[in-house]
Amino acid sequence: MKLYIMDTDIVGFFLQHHPKIVQRIESLAEDDLIITTIITFGEDLSGWLPACRRASDGGARALAYSRLQRGLDFYRGWICLPFDRAAAVIFDRLRGLKLRIGTNDLAIAAIALSAGGILVTRNTVDFRRVPNLSFEDWTT
Repeated sequence: MKLYIMDTDIVGFFLQHHPKIVQRIESLAEDDLIITTIITFGEDLSGWLPACRRASDGGARALAYSRLQRGLDFYRGWICLPFDRAAAVIFDRLRGLKLRIGTNDLAIAAIALSAGGILVTRNTVDFRRVPNLSFEDWTT
């Protein structure tokens, strides 16, 4: 069994039915597990909510809230790994290395390392800076 952890871009591609992402998920072994993180959920939520508030009219608001509902429905069916104490310890250790990587990406990497999973990302440039992180790009 392999544990695959989707980052925010990959979740977005999956929600848009990106053919390579869908094909790869369908080709996984039956006992493989594909999940995401609370960081990814937070990043998505922080994008959806402002769109709901900024909507200029009822039609735009309905569209924005339908996207929020679709996201909520998606995440209800998925395991979101927490940013727990184990991830926090790894996060602080990685932060001390002064890697050139964003805070949320560093948190996602820390969760993946603490869970022993393979991060699925298109952002290989940043994530290759994280020591011992296993990752794959399913968009190529």
